Amino acid sequence: MGKIKKKYTEGASRTYITRNRAIKRLQVSLADFRRLSILKGIYPVEPRSRKKANRGSAKATTFYYSKDIQALLSEPLIAKFREHKVFLRKLQHALGKDDLTRAKTLDANRPQYSLDHLVIERYPTFVDALRDLDDALCMITLFSTMPVVRRVNKDAVDECKRLAAEFMHYVVHTRSLRKTFLSIKGIYYQADIQGQSVTWIVPYQFSQNMPRNVDFKVMATFLQFYRTLLGFVNYRLFTVSNLAYPPTIDRTLDDSAAGLGSLKIEASRIEDLVQPPAQEMAESAQNGEAAAEMKQRLRTLDKKIEAIVAAPEYESVDSGNANDDDEGDADAEQQQQQPGSVLFGRQVFFLSREVPRYSLEFVVRAFGGRLGWDRSSGGGSPYTENDSAITIQIADRPVQGHQFLNRVYVQPQWVYDCVNARRLLDFDAYLVGQPLPPHLSPFVEYADGDYVPEAAARLALAAGFEGEVTALRPEDRDKTNSESEDENGDADNVEGESADEDEVESDDDSDQESDDDEDAGDSSRAEKEYQKQLVAERSGVSYT
Repeated sequence: MGKIKKKYTEGASRTYITRNRAIKRLQVSLADFRRLSILKGIYPVEPRSRKKANRGSAKATTFYYSKDIQALLSEPLIAKFREHKVFLRKLQHALGKDDLTRAKTLDANRPQYSLDHLVIERYPTFVDALRDLDDALCMITLFSTMPVVRRVNKDAVDECKRLAAEFMHYVVHTRSLRKTFLSIKGIYYQADIQGQSVTWIVPYQFSQNMPRNVDFKVMATFLQFYRTLLGFVNYRLFTVSNLAYPPTIDRTLDDSAAGLGSLKIEASRIEDLVQPPAQEMAESAQNGEAAAEMKQRLRTLDKKIEAIVAAPEYESVDSGNANDDDEGDADAEQQQQQPGSVLFGRQVFFLSREVPRYSLEFVVRAFGGRLGWDRSSGGGSPYTENDSAITIQIADRPVQGHQFLNRVYVQPQWVYDCVNARRLLDFDAYLVGQPLPPHLSPFVEYADGDYVPEAAARLALAAGFEGEVTALRPEDRDKTNSESEDENGDADNVEGESADEDEVESDDDSDQESDDDEDAGDSSRAEKEYQKQLVAERSGVSYT
């Protein structure tokens, strides 16, 4: 007689575990279990048969993989959470007895824990971290614009501002920005970092009302992990680019709201360039060849220091070494691989006080442009409004107090459309006071048979796109069909004609001109009818 199997020891009941049984096995509270699940990246699953997974019960519950819960048993964060609970209990006891001395001592020795091991565990390679960076950037940029209230910690907001500024600082330095889009929710950006596309959204800097129906405890847990993740990513990106991390912040410029200009680009080994070691100085004094090398380094020291001083203009420190042919060739190859990275390289912008400087400064500098801004927008501007070097002024007011004749006044949308088109567009449609053309999303990809807006087709053709973009529009389809019918009719007429060749050619030319006029009239009528239908649909009239 074989051994009798016990119930619920194999199958779905063994593979899955309910949330209540998981909490009992881990011996933690529901809040701590949620924090552990978020930090470890463990999410609920849906079994094929809920009844079998729940041991014959059809009650609605949440399921997890049993192996994930088993792995949480050896997580060191559980012990840290328990230590924190003991600390809170002791602190509350000391405050209840008015023992302020003991309360201060306990608060000074508050237990701390790190999430560094979780980042290494969840992302074995750096590419994995870059692929999961979209949500982290969106969350951090969101909290960087939030007001400091009871549910949002000031230290968290300050760290989010610093991490977001460092990442944008790297994107500007490496010319990695590729796409931008202005939406109702915020401003979308997409950067190409080491072959991975990173897309994030930055909210507009308006005053925000904190909603009451949002669980900020859950968002704070996500934010805690994302801050650690972005710190790792920023450190790796700066180190690979031979930049010192964290970047030096000019406190004077930062206090005057200088924006990205308050961050300075420095080489990671700048101390070796400025202050040579004492041992190297002694050896160079004894060895004539080493002395000549030291003299050569001292001759180029001024250029290196000038490159470091020019860091707010976001020029590379190594770009000052004009005599280094290898580095020049590498920079040329990088520019060829990244077309459009110096789109605004020959332009000098000035931002009026009514335009969003926090976004335009990032976009313009990411594409090699230089810019200044009004004093009311912040200090540290390298250009004033009456500077003769300014070629383009970005304004959003139809009436300007004073206009300079040696510059062009355009609206902010021109900058974003130029970035998406990868070329400098004409100023006529973006002049101040003119109705703007449609701002198209660069993230939309048109398939065969989809309707392509006229502006998108025009930009694609101007950029040298090789494809049937215009044929996707309704009026172009009608024109193509009419042309094919005319060609068939002309071929039949040629076969049956026996007149002279001169008369045939003259008749064909006249027929072709008349056909072109008819096609133009048909397409214009179709376009007018289509516009009437759009207007009727907006007013509520439906067409069957």
